[in-house]
Amino acid sequence: MSLITVHNLSLFLSGRNIFDQIGFQVNPGDRIGLVGRNGSGKTTLLRLLVGKISPDKGDVRIQKRIGIGYLPQDLQEELSGQILAYVQDSVPGRARLNEALQSVERAVKKAASRSEQTVLAEKLAGIHQDLDQLNSRFPAYDAEKILLGLGFQETQFDKPISTLSGGWKMRAALAALLHQRPDLLLLDEPTNHLDIPSVRWLEKFLKEFSGAMVLVSHDRDFLNRQIERVISFEMEGMRVYGGDYDFYLSARNQEKHGLDAKARNQEQKIKEAKRFVEKFKAKASKARQAQSKIKLIQKETLIRKQIKEKTMKFAFPPVKRSGKEVVSIQGLAKGFGGETLYKDINLTVFRGDRVAIIGPNGCGKTTLLRMVADELKPDEGRIVLGHEVQLGYFAQHHSDMLNPRKTVIEEVYQEVPHESVSFVRGVCGSFLFSGEEVDKPTGVLSGGEKARVALAKLMVNPGNLMVMDEPTNHLDITSADILTDALARYGGTLMFVSHNQAFVNRLANRIWDIRNGEIDAYPGTLYEYYDHLNDVESQVLHREAEKACEEQPEEASGQANVCDRKVQRRERAERRRMVSDSLEPLSARLNEIEEEITRLEAAQGDLEKSLADPEVLGDKDRTVSLMKMYHETKERLQALLLDWEQCQDELDATKKKLGVMEQES
Repeated sequence: MSLITVHNLSLFLSGRNIFDQIGFQVNPGDRIGLVGRNGSGKTTLLRLLVGKISPDKGDVRIQKRIGIGYLPQDLQEELSGQILAYVQDSVPGRARLNEALQSVERAVKKAASRSEQTVLAEKLAGIHQDLDQLNSRFPAYDAEKILLGLGFQETQFDKPISTLSGGWKMRAALAALLHQRPDLLLLDEPTNHLDIPSVRWLEKFLKEFSGAMVLVSHDRDFLNRQIERVISFEMEGMRVYGGDYDFYLSARNQEKHGLDAKARNQEQKIKEAKRFVEKFKAKASKARQAQSKIKLIQKETLIRKQIKEKTMKFAFPPVKRSGKEVVSIQGLAKGFGGETLYKDINLTVFRGDRVAIIGPNGCGKTTLLRMVADELKPDEGRIVLGHEVQLGYFAQHHSDMLNPRKTVIEEVYQEVPHESVSFVRGVCGSFLFSGEEVDKPTGVLSGGEKARVALAKLMVNPGNLMVMDEPTNHLDITSADILTDALARYGGTLMFVSHNQAFVNRLANRIWDIRNGEIDAYPGTLYEYYDHLNDVESQVLHREAEKACEEQPEEASGQANVCDRKVQRRERAERRRMVSDSLEPLSARLNEIEEEITRLEAAQGDLEKSLADPEVLGDKDRTVSLMKMYHETKERLQALLLDWEQCQDELDATKKKLGVMEQES
């Protein structure tokens, strides 16, 4: 039975048709991703599902007695109580039982007779029993584990939640939802206020979550690993696809090519029919056929092609070559309010490095970037920029760096006053500001629009060292991918902070992990660094298991063997996890490539049949079009076969490295 059924739902907001008679179901165990450009209705749909707003037509049917947990992008309600108590009391029924307990305890103290005390004592025992059952289902240590996973410290558990910043309140709200274990989780950008370690923890938690989930996220990798179905909001309306986000993109692309081909064929048929009508409509012998052709044209339903959405289109210009050492950090120390963030840091950034700075919120990531950008001064030591280094800076507070009274075009133009107005207009157009939009004051823009203005300013004058703090905030997945592509082709050196795993992993070739007042510099991608951390964690677990066995007295002759078996079981479990983490992504990628090869080989066969058809060969335009499609398909097939070989080689090498036998894989 469905948890939620959306039936013929329509909604109009600000004169715009957001949803037009859409319908779908959320079933137990479903993992659905909502995708679409900013403003397409993802957040609005979640608000409809939880009754925050009502549709104009249609309805949302929710199964009785199911638990729904909803995490909005921004908290509207005030949170109260201590952090751990707030998370524990969020469990449905616990707050009511606690209130009843306090009420009965007060009544016991005021009871005038023994009989009244006896009745109240029985009532008190019942409440305690209900609380014990609730505590066994939702133990305190689960709440503590979740809070620790999301970055809280044990010393904070008794801290009033009202003293937290907005981002940490969002974490507490998320912790409460996860602790409740609802039947359905509705998560709207849950990673927005998380750092990379917390995102990594949340990803593992959600993979083990058995309930249904509807997820909005601009982190492509996070989304891919969590969902099995996509509901997308396209220009032509709502669409549903089985599979993850990458499968959805592939399916949309195939649809586009298929519709384009059908539309071309239809146009050709209509042209031929019109030519026939024009040629023979005056001839009595052909009049009947001409009338039939006219009716055929009138009956023909025009194929509706996918409507192409406007997207950012830009590339960073070539930059001047800097010296080999781009940034030199020497004896650096920094702290705030008597608390040291880091001390005696000595690191170097070389030309061509792409350094991702990660670590828990509050560890000093943004502070480090601001010191590199000379917005802040170190307490000790210094940061020296190398020979011919020109710095471009995208700040997390980029909105504050825009003059609210200046227009979009004025903000961009001040970066390149030597360029023409038409050049600046072209740049603005690349970032989706066209016509009268370039004359809007930046003060009235949305968060996403302000981010695009800041990126436009950086694009025209990036420097050969780019320092970027959370550049994908306020960008949808498509825009984040476009920015990633542009930065991948950027010819300078990059230092950046981001909680978007896909963005970090694709760009970074060095990871700086700030933890415990130090910076662990790792040469590699984010996922390679994850593998490194997994290895470290497994070694720690192994040492702890060995130590536990050593500390146990061998009272019985089999005690040592028991400990050995425990260690071996732990090692085997850890090995299975390592093998799975290493091989599963490669095997999945290999399967995707094989499926695409099969599809393209079938398409190539169909094209070869068409090109062998004498009727087709007699139509020059159609033959040229089919030949072009044939060559494109053939080239794509060759590229995929090369990808398959490389992926297979990588899989074989990984198996060999891990010592995995063929039968085990």
